[in-house]
Amino acid sequence: MSLTVLDLSADVGLVAVGAVTLNMLLGVLMAFRYSPHRSWPHQRFNYFRVHNWSGYIALSMSLLHPAILLLNKDPRFRVLDFVYRVRSPSQPLENTIGAVALYLIAFVVVTSYLRLRLGRRLWRSFHFTVYFAAAAVFFHSLFTAPALRNNPIDWLDGGKLFVESCFLLIAATSLLRWRHSRQKAAHQRRLSPQTAASTEPL
Repeated sequence: MSLTVLDLSADVGLVAVGAVTLNMLLGVLMAFRYSPHRSWPHQRFNYFRVHNWSGYIALSMSLLHPAILLLNKDPRFRVLDFVYRVRSPSQPLENTIGAVALYLIAFVVVTSYLRLRLGRRLWRSFHFTVYFAAAAVFFHSLFTAPALRNNPIDWLDGGKLFVESCFLLIAATSLLRWRHSRQKAAHQRRLSPQTAASTEPL
């Protein structure tokens, strides 16, 4: 069975989904201050560098994913269809949301590269855009038909199952991170009165 242009584009898109998922999982580990040296696998491992590279891979694959479709004959895509996705020849809504995902991923990667110039507070507020990027990635990946036709979605298709698994994994870890942030904020609020009392003059 020969590999078609649509198959190649879909495979590249799945790599992008995997890279986004890996990037966010590593980000959650950093939020929990996980140490691979103190914990499993008890090795010195710079996963911050892997986190950065997974972001670059996600952006590269997100750019390559639609570019491959320029070689497709039916439906026929033009460069204008990627710049102005609303006029896409097939599934314009899904493709427009895919374009939003690409722009958001590019925004996150570029602002991360400039994080020292932006300052930690501003960079962090920009960096949380990754959650909106992931939501757009998952929507585009789940609701775009492999053949780019308005056919019913096969939710048990191998590619769809991979995306569904990534989505559930990110949803679960994001919930854990949200709970951790709330508990940390509550702990700091409890400590604040004690800190203020300890610094009052006798």
